[in-house]
Amino acid sequence: MNTSRSVTAVVQSGKTPPLYLRLYSVWYRHMRVYTKNLITNGFPPFLEPLIFLAAIGVGLGRFVTEMRGMAYLPFLGSGLLVTAAMFTAAFECSYGTFIRLEYDKAYDGMISAPITVGNLFIGEILWCGTKGFFFTFAVLSVVSAFGVLSFTGSILSPLVGFLTGVMFASLSLLVTSFIKDINQFNFYFTGFLSPMFFFSGVVFSLDNLSPALQRLAEILPLTHAVRLVRAVCFHEWDPLLLLDLAYMVAVTFITAFFAIRRLRRKLIT
Repeated sequence: MNTSRSVTAVVQSGKTPPLYLRLYSVWYRHMRVYTKNLITNGFPPFLEPLIFLAAIGVGLGRFVTEMRGMAYLPFLGSGLLVTAAMFTAAFECSYGTFIRLEYDKAYDGMISAPITVGNLFIGEILWCGTKGFFFTFAVLSVVSAFGVLSFTGSILSPLVGFLTGVMFASLSLLVTSFIKDINQFNFYFTGFLSPMFFFSGVVFSLDNLSPALQRLAEILPLTHAVRLVRAVCFHEWDPLLLLDLAYMVAVTFITAFFAIRRLRRKLIT
């Protein structure tokens, strides 16, 4: 489907394009830009988990044989499925959005088309969800190739990657709405995302933390994504997982609402 021709045809007919077509046009634009350098952009998701498993999993696995009643490598590998989605979505909607907003002025041309600011950023969030799906699939392919996880048993994990992608895309857009200088993103990545990687149950179980840190970990968005993806990978279903899902949905909608509201002011004024 040629999106530009479809939108042009609808506009020439004097009608407002339907919502799905407006969102798809934004998604399609980002997809075309991303796939122009497909090898450069698509290869790292397959390489990074291999390096991490070799450096951390194999090395630390010599001293930590199991975690929460399972072998350490499957424990670590399942957590890496969503951290890849988190980082790619966070990067896309922080540095990527800021560059398109302040340097490239790409959004100025995009909103001159028959789409709203809300359509623009919702489409961007959906694109990040797609990247989260792809990155989770890439990590799953690598870890299953080395026998760390069962590919067929974990086949639904990219769906959790999609949810993780849209959640961190929304959160990152909200952070971007407050940023005045691109170097300020260092505080977001170094002060929030990187520590969250270690305190959300990815590398070690939350049961090993003090009660105070366990309560803090429950506030972190990544904790709920890790818990969901492990349930999908190891089929450990629990009704309480619905609370994790509800948390992720709530964070996504709340942060997206305020992010779009603030970014609309930046674009229009």
